[in-house]
Amino acid sequence: MKDRDTVIGEFNDLVNMTPIELRGWLEQEQSQTSGWAGSSGETIGHESGRRIVRILEHNPNENPSDYSDQDIDHMRRVVSYCKRHLAQEERVKYDTNSKSYRSLKNWGHDSLKD
Repeated sequence: MKDRDTVIGEFNDLVNMTPIELRGWLEQEQSQTSGWAGSSGETIGHESGRRIVRILEHNPNENPSDYSDQDIDHMRRVVSYCKRHLAQEERVKYDTNSKSYRSLKNWGHDSLKD
């Protein structure tokens, strides 16, 4: 398992959307059309995006000591998801209509910003 500092660094590199950008995206219908539905009916990625917004807003200066253990656990999931999908799906960087592009955006990564 990656240590706390590695997770924080990778999270801050991979999550390239601001809280305002991510919140705006999550309000769009497109953000709800990809991913697996969770028990609440909301997709897992959409729920993750809302948690990411809270993490970013809670700690805008990215101070490592200001992240809770729950933040780090979720950040670890975000890093794992984004790295896995970016490695598997090259077309995600170019096809903004793909479910993969929309799903990654739910997880805070806009491939067009790379």
